[in-house]
Amino acid sequence: MSQRITILPETLTNKIAAGEVVERPASVIKELIENSLDAGATDISVEINAGGRRKICVTDNGHGMSREDALLSLERHATSKIKVDSDLGRILTLGFRGEALPSIASVSRFSLATREAVFPEGTEIIVEGGRVRDVRACGMAPGTVISVEQIFFNLPARLKFMKSAETEVGHVADTVARMSVSRPDVAFTCTSDGRELLRLQRSDLQRRLGQVVGRESFQHLYAVNGRDDYTTVTGFISSPELVRSGTQAIYTYINGRFVRDKVVQHAVMQSYRGVIDRGRYPVVALFIELPPEDVDVNVHPTKHEVRFRRQSVVHDAIQAAVEEVLRSSPWLKSPTVAAQTLNGVTSTAQAYRERIAAAAQASLSLPPPSPNWSQSEKQVGTAPFVPIISQEEITAVSEPAISFRPEQPCQESAGYFSSLSIIGQFHSEYILCQSDSELVIIDQHAASERVAFQLLKQQCHTGGIESQRLLFPETVELSFSEVAVAVKFIPDLARLGFELEPFGGTTIMISAVPRLVAQKNNILLIRDILADLERFGTSTAFNDALESLLSRIACHSVIRGAHLLENVQIKELFYHMDHTDFAASCPHGRPVSHVVTLAELQKIFKRT
Repeated sequence: MSQRITILPETLTNKIAAGEVVERPASVIKELIENSLDAGATDISVEINAGGRRKICVTDNGHGMSREDALLSLERHATSKIKVDSDLGRILTLGFRGEALPSIASVSRFSLATREAVFPEGTEIIVEGGRVRDVRACGMAPGTVISVEQIFFNLPARLKFMKSAETEVGHVADTVARMSVSRPDVAFTCTSDGRELLRLQRSDLQRRLGQVVGRESFQHLYAVNGRDDYTTVTGFISSPELVRSGTQAIYTYINGRFVRDKVVQHAVMQSYRGVIDRGRYPVVALFIELPPEDVDVNVHPTKHEVRFRRQSVVHDAIQAAVEEVLRSSPWLKSPTVAAQTLNGVTSTAQAYRERIAAAAQASLSLPPPSPNWSQSEKQVGTAPFVPIISQEEITAVSEPAISFRPEQPCQESAGYFSSLSIIGQFHSEYILCQSDSELVIIDQHAASERVAFQLLKQQCHTGGIESQRLLFPETVELSFSEVAVAVKFIPDLARLGFELEPFGGTTIMISAVPRLVAQKNNILLIRDILADLERFGTSTAFNDALESLLSRIACHSVIRGAHLLENVQIKELFYHMDHTDFAASCPHGRPVSHVVTLAELQKIFKRT
């Protein structure tokens, strides 16, 4: 009987492995830079020709290799990073699989020149299509120089999938940028056809990120420093003024390794939810440190994907660290405040927030204010800020309007908004203010919406949101994992307004739903929430559902369209803004204020 199964020759298995590791010139450069960093290099140079199709050359000043190690490095699964299987659970180096160099050498004309500092001469190895052609001594500085020419010359099918030289150059530059952000203590140079793309000197992380993203970004970056017993999150995030149309400027690193992970990116975007517009992405460089045994980097040969043992904990730690910075809106220029502001305002603000939250909860049962508020009732000093909607809007909106009359604001401290000098209103929609040599324009609807949203959110967290019982309870068939999640989080789902109970097997009975979504597809909503709970943990799923509902109420319960405000109402609104988290944007991510500098005005009127 003939034999059907055969063992593939080594040259063919190397090409198969190369198909996973070597996707394009950029992936070659990524692997070589990782090896350079693992070798302790402090200066790395990348040169390409014709987008990397003709030639790739990576030079470093690392510790180099001996002749024997250089030859072994071209064998598959030959590595100095791990020794035994238990080492896979505590990987701290960038490379460890021992596949990159033999895979690259198998699909190119490859040369490796390396020298250790203790030896007077180096070793040069010439490889063509995976076969070693020559091994010889060479003179060179300590370090390693790897040259890759005519990539995929022996794989014409793969060569056809290469993009234009310009496209490949872009991918190469992005790769070098990502690697350089991870190690600001290392100098990087990248040239294409003799033209310099990047030259990055050793610096700190903020300067390195500014060099990569753009010099104008430096002033829009804010430090993140979140720590707990399990996870450490450090780095920089951008203000809403510095955003991109894609995720290309989101740099996330797990234990120093760049990753494209859905859990990490979801946590970042959840933090920015309501701070930037949908479809926009921030500039972020985050370094997440956690026990190496709790993250599996051995998922894919490219090592861009990882798995977390406690992914919900990691997700919530990242989100909490980023939100801690965004909550205070540090990009708003705070005026100089007295020492008592730094020491005592936090507790005062917290107490004040608790008082107005109680006032808001009580006021939800009150009828909305009369739209025909006469001018005599708007006396200065007697009329606090009250969100008002028109008669047409009251008719059109089914949700109850929020009307709250908190205590008069204390004058013991002035935040950013309260410190502004009020000039007046434009079109009865925008408040014009002056701050030193700046003109500050404030969208009164967005500001009022943010205040109302925060009050509703506090009220929700203290007493839960209103639910509506179904006349005929609905049943929904779920998977076993979804049922387990639903049973585990039944008390938390009740805070959202859902009343669920097991009905046997994989069936769950829905007895009540949030009143605002009573007419919606509740089964689909339940499935979405359970899926988020299963993937990302409690906080994210509830924030998703809560914030979308509460922002809808807030939007329809405050000032909408043109509405004239008295100065006392504006001051009341500003005081609330100073004591509101995420005050720089409305719950939908639209900016609350815009600054026009004196220099910009002088340029408009040609006075400079």
